[in-house]
Amino acid sequence: MITRENSKNKRNQIEMIALDQLVPEDHLLRKIDKYIDFNFIYDLVEDKYCLNNGRPSIDPVMLFKMLFIGYLYGIRSERRLVEEIKVNIAYRWFLGLSLSDKVPHHSTISQNRRRRFVGTDIYEKIFDKIVFKAIELELIKGEVLYTDSTHIKANANKNKFEVKQVQKSIKDYIEDLELAVNEEREKHNKKPLKKKEHQPEIKETKISTTDPDSGYMVRDRKPKGFFYLEHRTVDGENNIITDVYITPGNVNDAVVYLQRLDYQKEKFGFNIEQVGLDAGYYTAPICKGLKERNIQGSIAYRLGPHKKGKYTKNRFQYVEEWDVYVCPNLCFLTYKTTTREGYSEYVSDKRDCINCKYKDKCLAEKQEIRTIRRHVWESYKEEVRKFTKTEIGRNIYNRRKETIERSFADAKELHGLRYCRFRGIEKVREQSYLTAVVQNIKKIAMLLSNRFSSLFCIFYQKYQKRNYFRKIELVA
Repeated sequence: MITRENSKNKRNQIEMIALDQLVPEDHLLRKIDKYIDFNFIYDLVEDKYCLNNGRPSIDPVMLFKMLFIGYLYGIRSERRLVEEIKVNIAYRWFLGLSLSDKVPHHSTISQNRRRRFVGTDIYEKIFDKIVFKAIELELIKGEVLYTDSTHIKANANKNKFEVKQVQKSIKDYIEDLELAVNEEREKHNKKPLKKKEHQPEIKETKISTTDPDSGYMVRDRKPKGFFYLEHRTVDGENNIITDVYITPGNVNDAVVYLQRLDYQKEKFGFNIEQVGLDAGYYTAPICKGLKERNIQGSIAYRLGPHKKGKYTKNRFQYVEEWDVYVCPNLCFLTYKTTTREGYSEYVSDKRDCINCKYKDKCLAEKQEIRTIRRHVWESYKEEVRKFTKTEIGRNIYNRRKETIERSFADAKELHGLRYCRFRGIEKVREQSYLTAVVQNIKKIAMLLSNRFSSLFCIFYQKYQKRNYFRKIELVA
């Protein structure tokens, strides 16, 4: 039998009901509200408001909660966000608004961004507070960290650019490298290189006319265009984000890694023991930097450039005691020189190569001898590669797909990090921090909720077991 109800009669029906009754008990916003106290925001923004003059402001915690809702549910437009809050009971409950309260205008959010909070580090401070909260709850150990970068498409047309000459920054390890090069040369009775005054290199690059802060990215298997890079670090314990840092898309991953590692160690007091990284970080300066910090790295490595049918450098064995390379035909490649770039060159004997049975696989058409280049800090790379091959090293590296890669996937698919919402590195940094904040508060709320649920189940099972044996005793 079909039942037909006249639903229109109920639209104007007056009912007595609490807003709390309309939000499901297992709603994500309930869990976040239960375990995260956002009142610390008042202290962070207090100096941005006049305490004894002017009109009453909209509650700043409410404004940030509105942003959290937008990033949490992937609502990119602030106009759309306000419209969603108007009709979503759970959103109103989270913000502390009744059904009849007026939702703040969307321009309030944008005007606060461009006036009150421009040039401040308020978003970074909120992110740091959430990380400290996770440390306090023992959800972050800071012993095993995973770092990687992902590209975020800039809000800029890839065809609108100017070609300009820009200066490449001088690497911060250049003095240590020069010292190591001269030590290597002196060890082989070579004259040390004269000290060179390093000038920044000039290179031509594409500068976007729409968003000059972005960088033109050209990478294998990556889209070409103007992008930003987010360099992110997560803790290996519960995959909670501990650091985010934005650079233009044409900055190499390895450039900022060590300084961001030191930044986290200093700010949060981490006792970092191990790190998991992809092959982009397998460089001599990073391996050396990890060794100096007493951190064990598990880093993927590439076998180097490979021409089909030709022997790569990995087919040659380095013998440290003799300081020579041994080729597949068991002939020696001896030391020749060490270049300013930090590479020691080992060359074969022409007489050994003339009649070598592996000549076609080892030498190019016009080559008469084989040259192998070895970095002065190559031993640090070999130590990392050796550890990565161990069972512990493999286990650390294999967890990258469950930690940092999963974190990026969630950020892009669920929280809108695939595209930049704004233009300019400062505003992209705001988007990056807020995305990391909502990922962290969601993770903290879910972990604590599951933790207390598990404890309840354990206590309930013990209670049931105790009652069961008590019933047996009564029957006996």
